[in-house]
Amino acid sequence: MYLVFSTFPTEEKATEISRQLVAERLIACASILPGVRSVYRWEGAVHNESEVLAILKCPSRGFPALQKRLRELHPYDLPEIVAVKPGAALPDYVAWVRESCPTKSSARGSRGATQA
Repeated sequence: MYLVFSTFPTEEKATEISRQLVAERLIACASILPGVRSVYRWEGAVHNESEVLAILKCPSRGFPALQKRLRELHPYDLPEIVAVKPGAALPDYVAWVRESCPTKSSARGSRGATQA
């Protein structure tokens, strides 16, 4: 399982993209944290911006597809997409993340509903 960090310009945009990623089963869930202050250099200037941080939960095997799709949906030219593998996690939670994001091969023949 990965925790994937990505910042967004607004809470609405973070929510919209997170909902799309959950609907596409690329992430199990997103925790959206408004009120983040980001200070960074971009195109030669130092910026000090209010942003929203989303922590996306995905299975390790699903990260390449998530990264590709998040890049397509994201409004920034160069989005923050940083994946961290937790050193420990509740095994039942990790299993839920995996079940929520089946690969195409594991999704065939699986018609059961998943926990939201």
